[in-house]
Amino acid sequence: MESITTSRLDRLLRPRSVAIIGVSPEPGHMGGTVLANLERCRYAGAIHLVSRSRTEFNGRPCVPSIDDLPPGVDIAVLVVPQTAVIDAIAALGKRGAGAAIVFASGYAEVGEAGRADQEKLTAAAHAANVAVLGPNCIGMCSYAVGAALTFEFNVEPPPPSARPNIGMVAQSGAMAAIMRMAFLAKGLGISFYISTGNEADLTAEDFLAGLIDDADTQLAALFVEQIRKPQKFLALAARARAIGKPIVLMHAGRSQRARISASSHTGALTGDHAVATALLRHAGVVVVETLEELVDCADVLARCKPPVKGPGIITNSGAVKGFALDFCDQIGLEVPRLAPATIDTLKTVLPAFASLDNPLDITAMVLRDVSLWPRTAEAVLADPGIGSLCLPMVAGTLQYAMAKADALRPTLRAGGKPTVVALLGDDFPVPPEFLAAFRAEGIPVLRSPERALRALAHATAYGQALATGAAPASAIQAPPLPRRGTLPEYEGKAYLAALGIAVPNGALAGTAAEAKAVARRVGYPVALKAQAAALAHKSDAGGVALNIPDADALEGEWARMMERVAGAQPGLALDGILVEAMGMPGVELIVGARRDPEWGPVVMVGLGGIWTEALNDVRLLPPDLSHERIAAEIGRLKGAPVLQGLRGAAQVDVAAVADVARRIGALMRAQPEITEIDINPLVAYSHGVLALDALIVSAA
Repeated sequence: MESITTSRLDRLLRPRSVAIIGVSPEPGHMGGTVLANLERCRYAGAIHLVSRSRTEFNGRPCVPSIDDLPPGVDIAVLVVPQTAVIDAIAALGKRGAGAAIVFASGYAEVGEAGRADQEKLTAAAHAANVAVLGPNCIGMCSYAVGAALTFEFNVEPPPPSARPNIGMVAQSGAMAAIMRMAFLAKGLGISFYISTGNEADLTAEDFLAGLIDDADTQLAALFVEQIRKPQKFLALAARARAIGKPIVLMHAGRSQRARISASSHTGALTGDHAVATALLRHAGVVVVETLEELVDCADVLARCKPPVKGPGIITNSGAVKGFALDFCDQIGLEVPRLAPATIDTLKTVLPAFASLDNPLDITAMVLRDVSLWPRTAEAVLADPGIGSLCLPMVAGTLQYAMAKADALRPTLRAGGKPTVVALLGDDFPVPPEFLAAFRAEGIPVLRSPERALRALAHATAYGQALATGAAPASAIQAPPLPRRGTLPEYEGKAYLAALGIAVPNGALAGTAAEAKAVARRVGYPVALKAQAAALAHKSDAGGVALNIPDADALEGEWARMMERVAGAQPGLALDGILVEAMGMPGVELIVGARRDPEWGPVVMVGLGGIWTEALNDVRLLPPDLSHERIAAEIGRLKGAPVLQGLRGAAQVDVAAVADVARRIGALMRAQPEITEIDINPLVAYSHGVLALDALIVSAA
């Protein structure tokens, strides 16, 4: 079963009947816990129990075997030893069961022997036409129908007032339980809570598809350690983005597969995890790095419409104001300036000594006049340049906290922009009434300004992704490759030139006399570079000489280069030596691309030359990104000030750099046999660029 059908997935997510295979009165027994959870969540569907030793359990009849179950049970929960799982799956298949949940462990997580057992489980599930959740999972809860099919203790449904609903998927059972507890503690509703475990059959992508289509689910929150179907995940992300349903993802860990190429900087700088993160973020997925961010971003995006502009920040502490500016700069969250009309309004509200800008310090006067909170909030929310509102504050006593909440709520409700309350004071007790008052208005309350601002940064980036949409990808007419495998530099540059990418003036020479003729044509000084497909690192073999001033120097260097290369790689047959005019100094960058075996092509742009390895300052981009968005990504490099001109230097032609990256992306889409491209350095000038070195590798 390559993918589960919509109808079968619906049987899994909204089962009308369930069976528990193995129940016992022993305290803590998984089967009894599952039944207790079903009853606690008021599951209204049919419940069937299987027990070899009992005819009744908690007032419910038991049958002795799976063969005695009625046909067509939607889900069976297998509380059986690992050695009995495959037989149980086969028996369920004969009874027409739709799916099975396998709690048992001892599969791929324990090593090769367990992996072999898991493969047998997968084969058995496919043969029986029974979808399997697990193994090594804690089950799932479909709160929409009360199907709490998990052995986690004391699972209760969210309160009826808890809206909107979050669909949760986690490969880790512990993380699934932690996420569930965190969302419920924030007063958020949960539509589905799914622990996928080892994913022998059903994967996180299968359930994500169901969450995207589910009307009760307004946001999907996922914790994964491995994305097993990258292309499907990207397609689902595109669908979720199109309908405005956020996906918040924490992708922990790194791939263990050795896919990092040693032949170029591009391969060394784009590991699987980095590729996945870059492509997912550009697809509109909110990728977070910590559990706090996962919960906070889900909290904000589940309650608020995502903003497209930066926040207004209102506090009554000058220290928080300065800190907020520093922190927003660190995380890349723009803090807009207040409009002149907004400042004029604030002048009528705040004392004369108040500094009227964003962040806005409303001064200690607010301790005497709580109305300063809503009056300033109203003015800032009305500013067209403000996309959201962050309110760092101390809750205070119950009386003062509720006075603030009651004063602010009508204004925030009428303001119509996302608002987050950021509580100061770490774990200092906060009146529950204060939290409830804001959450009833759909306003998240987070326990620090850092958490609030980081969540708003993610929400704003998501809002901008929705507003930008997916621009149509540019196409390119790519000529056929001159050969397969690694192209020597002269062929790679000729190929790039045919795509409209500028390369130095030069030609391949087979003799010193031919080299001098080329040098006379292009003009001294020149560079010499030994050429062969097997000579990827020319400098290491002594195959590069720069700034050769005249014909006599060229003839001498030709002979010495031949000797050096022969000594470094005996028996290597050179295609010749590339003679090129020396390029003018400029800013060195790297533009490259590689084709990940699972994620597909990814483009890389960053500072080049020695800085590539020293700083690892690169941006990873999807191959279909528009010219404008590529230019914006280049502007996010840590070394971007170098491109903007430092100490009187001219600005770099970023548009030309972005155009090269766009062409490389289009080439990777047009030529699926190309596995890697590396232009390092790409020298950028105030007008135009020049590719000084090029490596193109294709599948042999």
